[in-house]
Amino acid sequence: MAVRQGVTRRAVFALASAAVTAVIVAPAIIRPAEAARRPLEMRSLMLDNLHTGERLNTVYWADGHYVPEALRRINWVLRDHHSDEVHEIEPPLIELLARLHQRLATREPFQVLSGYRSPATNAMLAATTEGVAGNSLHIQGMAVDLRVPGRALVKVHRAAMMMQAGGVGYYPRSDFVHVDAGRVRYW
Repeated sequence: MAVRQGVTRRAVFALASAAVTAVIVAPAIIRPAEAARRPLEMRSLMLDNLHTGERLNTVYWADGHYVPEALRRINWVLRDHHSDEVHEIEPPLIELLARLHQRLATREPFQVLSGYRSPATNAMLAATTEGVAGNSLHIQGMAVDLRVPGRALVKVHRAAMMMQAGGVGYYPRSDFVHVDAGRVRYW
């Protein structure tokens, strides 16, 4: 009987120790429901500006915050290549691009034909090119015309539409898809 009580005491002591350890360690354990509420730790974007030859592969979001230097580099690569004017690219567009890249499951950068456009550049293009809107979201840093190496344009178009996250234009004769962070609409 004495041996049995000793084993029981040891078992109780071991259980108590485990309980204390669990209470101390439990806050460090991430439960699935908590993980779903936590922001992604890192988000990245890959761009290849076809007019300037500049390429960018950057982490723009880390540890719950935008990375200011990465945002400046995105603004630069997506600048108006006609005038070199730089404008802030709106975060909803950056997020849309990152999600589209994931949906397309590619390791290739977006090939950018047009990012930000100054009002003067947009007016010039609207006067000389069919399909350029006078009040384009490019002027606000909320639109990009792009394509993806190794992905059929129609697949890029469909993937962007399935996101239902903004405007999507399909330009097969000009070989690009327009995506913007405006209201959901398609053309």
